[in-house]
Amino acid sequence: MGVFKRLRDLTMASINDLLDKAEDPVKMLNQFLRDMEADIQEAEIAVAKQIAIEKKFKQQYEEALEMVQKREEQALKALEAGNEDLARRALQDKKEHQTRHDEVKVQFDTAKTNADRLRNQLSEMKDEFGKMKNKKDLLIARAEAAKAQKQINQAMSGFGTDNAAKGFDRMSEKVLQLEAEAEASNELRSKDRSLDDELNALSKNDGVDDELAALRARLAAKKQPEA
Repeated sequence: MGVFKRLRDLTMASINDLLDKAEDPVKMLNQFLRDMEADIQEAEIAVAKQIAIEKKFKQQYEEALEMVQKREEQALKALEAGNEDLARRALQDKKEHQTRHDEVKVQFDTAKTNADRLRNQLSEMKDEFGKMKNKKDLLIARAEAAKAQKQINQAMSGFGTDNAAKGFDRMSEKVLQLEAEAEASNELRSKDRSLDDELNALSKNDGVDDELAALRARLAAKKQPEA
């Protein structure tokens, strides 16, 4: 059956072989198991048919054996009864059943040998299938880890390249230029404010000077002699 070749291929395959030969090792492993299950089902049907043949031949040779024993007993009873002719016919029929028994026994032995062989092969298939199911989880985990590592490596392959480095350098220069322009603009604005403040201070009057002048006038008036 084809299952044995698939079992051998899967048992001998390494995860790297699977990655090289299939786009998706997980799907490949699951397909292997599905194929194995289908082959096991076919093998079970074949084994059941062979067992049925074995049982049929067993029943036939056992029935022939029973007739051999029965005719021998009947021949003895007929002879005891003095009926030699009946005893002779019973022995003749016994001989025919004995011949059939011997022929069917050979067929039964062959059928049993075939059935036993198929039983053993089916048992081996089921054992191997169980091992593969247990191994599948490990292989899938390794395949997923390998795929993840490959994706990470591909994603990181662009890091640190000349284009990326040059791009960062250009952006750094651009930021420095913007900072310099902002600083220059701030200095110009500070100078303009200082000039305006000095000019505004000349004309600024908060009322204190007026009050001071009024007080001076009152003091001068007191010092003048009365007429």
